[in-house]
Amino acid sequence: MQKLNLSTALLTLGIILAPAAIALQPIEFNEDELVIQAVQGEISPPAIRDSVYRVHADGEVVLLPGTGSITYNFRTGDSAVRMAGNHVEPAVSLYNLGRDGSRTGNDNRALNALSMIGNEVRILNGAAAGAVGWVVGKHGGVEHVMVDFEPDVYYDLAIGNLMQIRTAGAGMRLTNVDGVRVFNSSPRLIEAFNDNGAGITEDGLLRIGVTHKIPAKIMGSGLGRDHVFTGDYDIQMFDEEVNERYNLHALRFGDIVAIMDADHSYGRIWLGGAVSIGIVSHGRSDSAGHGPGVTTLFTSRDGRIQPVIDADANLKNLLDIP
Repeated sequence: MQKLNLSTALLTLGIILAPAAIALQPIEFNEDELVIQAVQGEISPPAIRDSVYRVHADGEVVLLPGTGSITYNFRTGDSAVRMAGNHVEPAVSLYNLGRDGSRTGNDNRALNALSMIGNEVRILNGAAAGAVGWVVGKHGGVEHVMVDFEPDVYYDLAIGNLMQIRTAGAGMRLTNVDGVRVFNSSPRLIEAFNDNGAGITEDGLLRIGVTHKIPAKIMGSGLGRDHVFTGDYDIQMFDEEVNERYNLHALRFGDIVAIMDADHSYGRIWLGGAVSIGIVSHGRSDSAGHGPGVTTLFTSRDGRIQPVIDADANLKNLLDIP
């Protein structure tokens, strides 16, 4: 007679054992060393180029909403794909034209580089003065920082309203995992990851929930930069079979995603075995080489990141954004 082990015997009785929990250490970082500073921006107006049209990769010519402004109906957690828009930014878009009146000047560069995902933002003037929100993304090219608020705040906002961000996170290092670099992340975001199942495994890997695993071969605009402290790079969605295979039509603003075979240590490159983690920060585009944008959070050229599919891995849930 065959001898049954305990698990087999319980299964025979209709009792299913849950898998053993994975022991994780919380992600640790150099919190006591981080400098807290203020940066300031204002709500950017939308802009239309000399030609109002966008030419899609299939030759279609369209007029669509784009970057900047207050976007009332596409916020963190909403679809970044199912919209009639081109590079639409979720929620509220900030810039700082500064002393030299330029998006590429020192003041706007500081706003972009020092603002970290999850940093607190406070409105300084207007009908919504005093309301507090969160940094939710960065967008290269236009050099915007995106911020989100509770729904009741939106109809009190006006283009040009001033906002101050309490920045913390520049200079962050992970202290209990080797071979993983961190970018664009606030202490609050790291704490949220720890509270939602992320952590360091017994064999020294960063384990983190993601909604999608995306191959580096389909990444487009934004490649070739020598750093990832500002901006993003785009997921191309021109191959419908690839879209279906990787479930790309389900991408949402704020999704935490893994880019497989991508190293972002000193800019964005293809590297077999590397893994990078980012957040979906702007919406779809059908212009050649473009698509939903991803802002980097973590990277490991040695593949010391273990992404695990989790449909709830979105900034809306991590930061409890209403």
